[in-house]
Amino acid sequence: MHTHPADDAAAAPPGPHTHRFGPFGRALHAASKALAALGGLAFVALVAMSLISIVGRKLAAMPVPGDMEVLMMVAAAAPAAFFAFCHLEGGDVKVDFFTAHARPGVVHGLDALGSLLVGLFGALIAWRTGVGAAALREAGETSAILGWPVWVAQAAMVPGFVLMAAAGLYMCGLHLRAARSGGEVRP
Repeated sequence: MHTHPADDAAAAPPGPHTHRFGPFGRALHAASKALAALGGLAFVALVAMSLISIVGRKLAAMPVPGDMEVLMMVAAAAPAAFFAFCHLEGGDVKVDFFTAHARPGVVHGLDALGSLLVGLFGALIAWRTGVGAAALREAGETSAILGWPVWVAQAAMVPGFVLMAAAGLYMCGLHLRAARSGGEVRP
């Protein structure tokens, strides 16, 4: 059975798309997409390193030195890279059971509140993560095997949280404008 592109567009979940963003929103989306791609590449590199380490450990008794340290540091930092892109794409988990039959303006008002909370939470986490990284740097804490500075992994999370805050605040404004106009999302 063949479907038409118009059918696919109708079946796509509703949500913000970049053509509805203004210039700042498009730049924010591009930066978020690039950071998410870097986060994805970091996870791919972790998988490759883990495979090499496991095979090396089993076949030659030669694992990658410090593989668990690298895994913990990268796996701590990489997820922060996805939050902003996910929010801009409308990929957040939402329970719309109660709003399924609400007016678009009401739904956008609630989405604005949710986006505001995402923005505020992102700003708070970025601030506290940055403060924590600075404290670790000042303390000079390093990993046990490789001797890598621990603060670097924590500081690597900050850009993702900053973008998350910006994405939340931007989407809050977009949803507020849509709520005021009766449901039409405009940049």
